[in-house]
This record gives sequence, C-alpha cells and structure tokens, in this order.
Amino acid sequence: MTRSADIHRVTSETDIALTLDLDGTGLAEIATGIGFLDHMLTALTRHALFDLKVIARGDLHIDFHHTTEDVGIVLGQAILKALGDKRGIARFGHAVIPMDEALVETAIDISGRAHTSWSVAFARPKVGEMDTELFEEFFRALAANALITLHIRQLAGANAHHVAEACFKSAARALRMAVAIDPRVGTAIPSTKGAL
Repeated sequence: MTRSADIHRVTSETDIALTLDLDGTGLAEIATGIGFLDHMLTALTRHALFDLKVIARGDLHIDFHHTTEDVGIVLGQAILKALGDKRGIARFGHAVIPMDEALVETAIDISGRAHTSWSVAFARPKVGEMDTELFEEFFRALAANALITLHIRQLAGANAHHVAEACFKSAARALRMAVAIDPRVGTAIPSTKGAL
C-alpha cells in the first residue's frame, strides 16, 4: 500500500505544491522562499523518514506569515490523505530531543481530532529573517489539517535557533513513530471506536 499524497493549493496569497511519501527515506526538496523554514522542513523530513517535496510561492514582500501557515496547512492535508483510514498505524508518537542546551518534548495522537498545545518561549523575536511566532502558526496549521492532537513543550533552552530546531526534530520523530505500521495491529484501526 502506497501512503503518499500530492496536494496543490492556490490562494490569493500563496501557491503551494507538495508531494509526501510517509514511507520514504528522508529525501527533501524544499523551496519556500524562506531560508530558515526550508532548513526546518528539511530537518523534519530527514528525522521523520518521509520523502517530501515542497515548492511554495507566497507574498513574501508582505511578510512570511501566509507562506509559513499555508505550508503547514498543505502538509497537514497531505499527512491526512496519505494515512487513509489509518489501519495498522501505531497512532501515538512521542519524542524528547536535545539540541545543545535546548530540550523539547513532542507527543502526538493521530486521533481524528485537531488540537495543539504549544508551550515554547523564544528569547528573541526572529531567527535570521523569520519571526519566531510563526513556528506556532506552522504547527497549529499542520495539526488542524492533519486532524491530530499535538503537544510541543520546551523543557530547556535559550538559543532560539536551537529551540526551533528541537521543536521540528521532536515533532518529526513523534510523527515517524505515530504513522509507523505496527505489525501487531494488523489491519485494525487502533481505536475502540473502530474509526479515527
């Protein structure tokens, strides 16, 4: 079974084409026009062991908000589509990732219910040219469109680059665990309700 998705979303603010394979090898081809977001999405792809291609054109002359949020939306839609009816998946994922002095914990439930809990504080408003408040926007958009419960919690860290990178890498590892096929589950849907 191929667990992949192609999404093309066009609005007056962005034009995003995304291809996702949940059972990839970590290959990333990312071009959003935002250097730091490209760096974070490449890290996410590598540590989730997805194959991900993202080509985004957005209104970067205004700011980075629309592009960042819309990439989160489209990635969430692709995850949801690629998972299908979610038969055989592990469903839950958890990771605690250190990045030098930073430590971030992520927990995920592929529940069919969108929820984000974000407990991360940045010591400065920007990393490079990117507003640090946009990381929360990205993850909220991803969770809302993938219909997952997502908790990201900073346990330590002062360097904004390290904190952001730990967020993306811990989310990647938790996603990798949650979407993995569990041979003990077989073809069952991992819910007492029989649906996710």
